[in-house]
Amino acid sequence: MQSEPKLFQPYDLGGLRLANRVVMAPLTRARATAGTDAANELMVEYYRQRASAGLIVSEASQISRQGQGYLQTPGVYTEEQARGWRLVTDAVHEAGGKIFIQLWHVGRISHVDLQAGGAAPVAPSAIQAKSRVFTAQGFVETSPPRALEAEEIPGIVADYVHAARLSRQAGFDGVEIHAANGYLLDQFQKDATNHRTDSYGGSIENRCRLTLEVVDAIAKIWPSDRIGIRLAPVSPANDVADSDPQALFGYLVRQLDARRLAYIHVIEGATQGARDFAPFDYAALRKAFRGAYIANNGFSRDMAVEAVEAGAADLVAFGRPFIANPDLVERLRRDAALNTPDNKTFYGGGAEGYTDYPTLAASAAQPVRLH
Repeated sequence: MQSEPKLFQPYDLGGLRLANRVVMAPLTRARATAGTDAANELMVEYYRQRASAGLIVSEASQISRQGQGYLQTPGVYTEEQARGWRLVTDAVHEAGGKIFIQLWHVGRISHVDLQAGGAAPVAPSAIQAKSRVFTAQGFVETSPPRALEAEEIPGIVADYVHAARLSRQAGFDGVEIHAANGYLLDQFQKDATNHRTDSYGGSIENRCRLTLEVVDAIAKIWPSDRIGIRLAPVSPANDVADSDPQALFGYLVRQLDARRLAYIHVIEGATQGARDFAPFDYAALRKAFRGAYIANNGFSRDMAVEAVEAGAADLVAFGRPFIANPDLVERLRRDAALNTPDNKTFYGGGAEGYTDYPTLAASAAQPVRLH
């Protein structure tokens, strides 16, 4: 009898037993409570429905008011926000799931309407992004940022520490540091967005300094095997780029490996776009890192099964398929049809397009190949 593909078999993540190797990727849905940005009962139901994932990585959660770039994204910097998240983690755990929180500072990908006192967003350098953010007026262009002063940077690290501490209080199984997709840490890492001449700019070592300082600081709150990090070596998301991503991420991943993190979560190619967007040797990152490698971006069922069987990845993250398919793991296991997400309900709103998608058991979908 043929054994079940490894994708659906348990996995040990730094002593944390995952039921399978399917990861629910972070998905911004903008449904936190208005005014407090705390998780709420609607979000509890959303995550509970998806607890069959081997690991859930929560939607990105800002570490401070300054770190916010989109309306009604959840925070993890107040006691009220921690209590809201506790409702979510309790529900996921009761359903047999595991959940990490993704810690987020958007940097320049923000708008003055979202900042305290209408302040300018912050960035490594005062370079405006060609990007858009979600505000009360809908999607609007980002505001011009100001460059962080060197003496402000320890405060940013302290905000990560505070958020990491509240994340433990909220009952998460671990944390994922968001260092991808053109947000603050990625802005520091890449030379198109970092024109600094101090110890945080110039060389690869300097540009990675803030990311590694954040990792080291959080490792005083969480054991290293409960810390992951998300990376996007070549993705142009939010208007970032680097002149030598292979060298940059080769160095960074070697440094992360030395710190014995639980995993690296790698967006292969352009975020929500072509996997072959730019040449990059992802296998080199996998080889350089002793922890788990989570592959992400545009995986079909067959691609995911093959990647895990071949050892190209330990786990595979799915994003948008989880929006419309709360029982995605079972659908992938059976190679069954998927619900189609309604992109008009991706950001903001209520239960519609959020917690009302049917499970396989409740639908009349016929098994088809997932392409």
